Amino acid sequence: MRRSIIKLFMDYEKEEKWLNSLSAKGLQLVHYSFPRYVFDEGEPGEYIYRIQLLENLPTHAESQAYIRFLEDLGVEMVGSYVRWAYFRKKAADGPFELYSDLESRIRHYSQICLMIGVVGGINLVVGITNLINLGTPIAWLNVLAAGLAAIPFTFYGRRMLKLKRSQQIYE
Repeated sequence: MRRSIIKLFMDYEKEEKWLNSLSAKGLQLVHYSFPRYVFDEGEPGEYIYRIQLLENLPTHAESQAYIRFLEDLGVEMVGSYVRWAYFRKKAADGPFELYSDLESRIRHYSQICLMIGVVGGINLVVGITNLINLGTPIAWLNVLAAGLAAIPFTFYGRRMLKLKRSQQIYE
C-alpha cells in the first residue's frame, strides 16, 4: 500500500532519523518531491536512509558518477530535490554512513551553509532593493525569507565550528 506524507524539515539529520524511524515501522521511502514523501509498506527496518547535499545537481556528470559509485556499493537514490539526494541501503547489508570522518562532515556542513547563505543573501538584496526603489510591501517577504535563512545558517554553522574544534583537538 502506498502512502504520502507532507512534512517540512530544516534539519536534515532529524529528517534522516524520521525516515529511519518510519522504516523501522515498515514504511519505506520510494520517492521524494518537496515537501512530499511517498512510502510503500515493506519489512520493518528493511532500509537505512541517508540524505546528502550533493556538490552539483543530480543530473551533473560528477553527481552521476558519484551516484553510480554508490549503486555499486548497494546504495539506491530514491529521490532528490535540487541538490539534496535521498539514499537508501538494505539494512541487512550492514552499516550505511556517507560521512565517515570529521573532514567530510565539515565539508558537508560548509556546503549547506554556503547554499543557505547564497539564498538568504539574494533574498536580502532583492528585498532591500525593492523596498528602496519600489516601496512595495511584498518586498518584506524577501527580507523575511533572508531572516528565516539565518536560522538554519546559524544552526549548521555552529555544528561546523564544533566539528572544526574537535578536529583541532585530534591534530
